[in-house]
Amino acid sequence: MEPRRVSLWKSVDWATIAVYLILIICGWFSVCGASYNYGDTDFLNFGTRAGKQLMWILCSFGLGFVLLMIEERIYDMFSYVMYVGMLLLLVATIFVARDVKGSHSWISLGPVSLQPAEFAKFATALVLAKYMNSYSFNMRKLKSALLLALLILLPLGIIILQRETGSALVYLAFFFMLYREGMPGAILFSGVCAVIYFIVGIRFGDVMITGTSTPIGQFSVLAMILLFAGGMVWVYMKRWPPVRNIVGISVLVSLLTYLFSKYIVPFNLVWVLLPLCLIAAGYLAFLSLTERNKGYLLISVFTLASVGFLFSSNYVFNSVLEPHQQIRIKVVLGMEEDLTGAGYNVNQSKIAIGSGGLYGKGFLNGTQTKLKYVPEQDTDFIFCTVGEEQGLVGSSVVLILFLFLILRLIVLSERQSSAFGRVYGYSVVSIFVFHLFINVGMVLGLTPVIGIPLPFFSYGGSSLWGFTTLLFIFLRIDAGRSERLQ
Repeated sequence: MEPRRVSLWKSVDWATIAVYLILIICGWFSVCGASYNYGDTDFLNFGTRAGKQLMWILCSFGLGFVLLMIEERIYDMFSYVMYVGMLLLLVATIFVARDVKGSHSWISLGPVSLQPAEFAKFATALVLAKYMNSYSFNMRKLKSALLLALLILLPLGIIILQRETGSALVYLAFFFMLYREGMPGAILFSGVCAVIYFIVGIRFGDVMITGTSTPIGQFSVLAMILLFAGGMVWVYMKRWPPVRNIVGISVLVSLLTYLFSKYIVPFNLVWVLLPLCLIAAGYLAFLSLTERNKGYLLISVFTLASVGFLFSSNYVFNSVLEPHQQIRIKVVLGMEEDLTGAGYNVNQSKIAIGSGGLYGKGFLNGTQTKLKYVPEQDTDFIFCTVGEEQGLVGSSVVLILFLFLILRLIVLSERQSSAFGRVYGYSVVSIFVFHLFINVGMVLGLTPVIGIPLPFFSYGGSSLWGFTTLLFIFLRIDAGRSERLQ
């Protein structure tokens, strides 16, 4: 055993561990600053938030050590078992968890509460890596694609049933890994289009085109659908006549009906563009049959699916999302300000960050955070404490550290000798990028407030242990690769 331990410690990537330690230490000082009360400097007292976080940190060091000691093949062998076990735990959580702000996602174990959704991420990443490393897997086969989607959507759906939408959305990050592994770019493009359709349709749904009764939101999205359909025909089919027929006729008809609506009889132009989209989809299906090219059929399906998504997005927004989630989205999109309600957190967070200036006010000297103006300032909004106390310089250093970690993980992922290691590595990268982008974005008012933690900074044992598990399993897999090369 001794020679193997020496080999392991030589093989593990110490640069990544060093950045992990620096981020955790910076995170602890941020929790100290965010939870500090004037006159209270006993940060090592386990009865305080800072003391509890220190306990989680010490436990995470032990957790990381244990994960490195486990043979890397164990993670491969038991990936399905861990995934199924985690699904069962997620389901059980719905029924046994206590209500925390409307969410049923925390299990109480004596004085400790854990959130299984944080640990389900590594189990999902492992099962995806296991399946995509199998001989039967082929990204372009429908069966493989459907099973991949099922593996991702199962935990996502269960977590939504726990009423923990923010944690559920993190699972969409796995699709970035799938794109690296050969998922057609058209699928990623479709996802981007869905986001654009939703934002434009909701943001301008009640704004009318001047002189008509046509909502700008629906009109713009339907126009984009026609343009995208024509563009995809040009990119994938390299045929000009269908592009001319779809785009040219749509522009001409839209212009004529707009003039008619503006100067003769006002009516909703959506009811002109909608039939044009359906006719375009039928025309593409016809071309698929006559030219025996399924590419046209896929673009036709994209067109119909886009139209369906547009008209279902209003239902989702009004009937599926909770009222507080609707308000948060409206605040981000500029539809409402609500500085005393849903927009309060973000507004106070931006004030705190702005007050930090270039170099910050110094450790424990932030006024906005010390006076508790920012709700959740040691959990979801921890980055505002960094901005106020350390300023632009300190915030930039933190972001650079995260950038180094992400780039280093990409390098480690690319050097893996098996699909298992590479897929798991890119899954870890995708999750870290999603958390970083969304968390910092919502603190700055750039993304909706969905309540997800900043890795290694936000207070809480579940998130810290979850990120530690994700990272150190990958470091053990990478170390195993290096051991085999020696």
